[in-house]
Amino acid sequence: MPVQLNEILGSAIKRLTANDVPSPRLNAELLLMFTLSCDRAYLFAHPERELTIEERSRYEAALSERARGVPAQYITGHQEFWGMDLIVTPAVLIPRPETEHVIEAVLEINGAGGPTTDEADVGGVGEQERSPHIVRIVDIGTGSGCIALALAKELPEAEIHATDISAKALDIARVNAARLQLDERIHFSQGDLLEGLEPPFDFVISNPPYVGESEEEQVQMEVRKFEPRGAVFAGRTGMEVIARLIPQARDALRPGGWLVLEISGTIAPEVELLLSDWDEVRTIPDLQSIERVVRARKPRN
Repeated sequence: MPVQLNEILGSAIKRLTANDVPSPRLNAELLLMFTLSCDRAYLFAHPERELTIEERSRYEAALSERARGVPAQYITGHQEFWGMDLIVTPAVLIPRPETEHVIEAVLEINGAGGPTTDEADVGGVGEQERSPHIVRIVDIGTGSGCIALALAKELPEAEIHATDISAKALDIARVNAARLQLDERIHFSQGDLLEGLEPPFDFVISNPPYVGESEEEQVQMEVRKFEPRGAVFAGRTGMEVIARLIPQARDALRPGGWLVLEISGTIAPEVELLLSDWDEVRTIPDLQSIERVVRARKPRN
């Protein structure tokens, strides 16, 4: 029996609502757009359009996955970030709007003059002889590559490195870089934090795991069940990875270089304590006034 678009959409909204899926209408529309390879305007303009048996079958499969908690991004394989369409799989954390505050912080610092290079940093040559300084950036735990790709897009003259301990995550990051024609701009490498990288850098940036295992029950079910655990949970307290990264970043940064981290409000005081001997430490809230990004400058001496 033929089923019209508006009928199957209405049925899908009821089903997702019954399964406690957040924003059921948005999810139902998103999965139908994915199934039909169309935009939202098409859904509104063609309410009486009949779905084929194959389309109904694919939509049903997508709805079943979403109803059991699988994030819509893993079903569609896509997520938008900083105006870019990124491929995502369960091998990588789903990029979120809050992480865009990391990009904004780096661009603000760089636009204000960024990390300047002293004569001592370039061998003491005179002002007229000094070569232009190329800003070197490393994104630790790159995952889908979202941070590195956004910065490559915004800072075409920068030298950008991206590293992750997960080979599967790096595969996704490389695919995204190739799709966006930024693969020649980013140097990808596998390693634990700054392992195997050649300093000095002007920026060390990361969205590290920062949720404590003691907070697990407070984390959304679809996050703790479907997103890569190692990208979400740092250990018992949530500070385990950041506590290792901060001293490594200090060693890898040139004097006056910047560390920019995504964090949570829960651990913000502890992070600031670890940065007590850094300069210009500042915590930046997100749009919900939750402390989300911390930036700090390595002292010059």
